[in-house]
Amino acid sequence: MGSGEPNPAGKKKKYLKAALYVGDLDPDVTEDMLYKKFRPAGPLRFTRICRDPVTRSPLGYGYVNFRFPADAEWALNTMNFDLINGKPFRLMWSQPDDRLRKSGIGNIFIKNLDKSIDNRALFYLFSAFGSILSCKVVCDDNGSKGYAYVHFDSLAAANRAIWHMNGVRLNNRQVYVGRFKFPEERAAEVRTRDRATFTNVFVKNFGDDMDDDKLKELFSEYGPTESVKVIRDASGKSKGFGFVRYETHEAAQKAVLDLHGKSIDGKVLYVGRAQKKIERLAELRRRFERLRLKEKTRPPGVPIYIKNLDETIDDEKLKEEFSSFGSISRAKVMVEVEQGKGFGVVCFSSFEEATKAVDEMNGRIVGSKPLQVTLGQARRRW
Repeated sequence: MGSGEPNPAGKKKKYLKAALYVGDLDPDVTEDMLYKKFRPAGPLRFTRICRDPVTRSPLGYGYVNFRFPADAEWALNTMNFDLINGKPFRLMWSQPDDRLRKSGIGNIFIKNLDKSIDNRALFYLFSAFGSILSCKVVCDDNGSKGYAYVHFDSLAAANRAIWHMNGVRLNNRQVYVGRFKFPEERAAEVRTRDRATFTNVFVKNFGDDMDDDKLKELFSEYGPTESVKVIRDASGKSKGFGFVRYETHEAAQKAVLDLHGKSIDGKVLYVGRAQKKIERLAELRRRFERLRLKEKTRPPGVPIYIKNLDETIDDEKLKEEFSSFGSISRAKVMVEVEQGKGFGVVCFSSFEEATKAVDEMNGRIVGSKPLQVTLGQARRRW
C-alpha cells in the first residue's frame, strides 16, 4: 500500500465500537424511530438522540451503536442520506477521540457551490478521492449557502481532491476547493494582507457633536476620501465611532499615524485600520475563550441567554432589566470589536428564578427590539 493511502484495516480498528453518528435529524425523530430505521442493518446495542440537558429539546443529531462493526459499516455505506420523517440524515463514524477533527488534517473547504448540490451529491462527488469521515453543505432556512466542508481520513486524499476539483465547473459554476483553515488562521492572513493595502479607517472616542462633515474635514487633510460616516443609534445619537474610507492606502496610513492618540475637544482619539469581519469574529472567539476560562472560577449559577439586544443595552442596563426576577451573580453583554453584537447572558442563583425570567421576558420589547430569551445549562462543581 502506497504512502498516505487510506487504510481500511486501520479504520476498522479505530472505530471498533461500531457506533455511527447520525446528523441533520428532524426535531421529531425519537430513539425508537432510529432503532426501527437501523435494526434491519443488524443487531443494535442502543440508539440515542442527543438533547439539551436542561430543556430536553433535541439537538438534531444522535448515535446508533451496532453489536458488530461489519453491520455498522454496511449501514454507513448503504443508508447514508436516507430519509427519516421526510428529511435526509448524514452518517459518519462516531469518533470518541476528536483530535483528528480538531487538527484539521484531511479537511477541505469548498465554495461557490450551486444551490442544487446537497450533502448526498457532495459525498459522491468527493468520495472518489478517498474515504470520507464527514461532509456537510452549510445551509440556512433558504437552503444551501454555497459552501461546504469535506473531511477525509488522510491528508493524501484531501490533497487529491484539491488537485482534481479546484477550479472545476459544477452545474455551470466554477468552484474553489482548498485546505480548510481555522478562523484564527484566516483572520491572521487577512490581517497581514490588509495592513499593506487598507484604505478603510476606524475612528472612535469622539464627542457627541461630531458629525459626518466635521469628521470629513478632520480627515480630508491626509488625502481624498470616498466615504465618511459617523455611526448613530435609532434615535440619531452618535455612538462615538465612525469610518473613513480613503482613495489610497497611503492617505489612510498617514491618517492613522498622525491622528491616533490625538486629543480632540478633550477626548483622545483612537484611529486604526478598520478590521474585516473575519478578524472581528476571531477576536470575539478569543474573548469568549477568555470568558469561558474565567467562568470556571465563578460560583455556580443558572444562566439565561438573551439575543436581539438593542444597541443601547450595556451590562448595567441588562442587569437592571432582569433584577426583579431574583439574585443575579452576573450580567454580561457580549461585545464584538467596534460594535455591539446584540446578545448577552444573565446568571441567576436558582433554576426557579431563571425560569421565571425566561417566561416573562421572552418576546418583551426592551429598547426597540423584542428579546429572545432562552434557558441555559446550570454549571455544577463536582
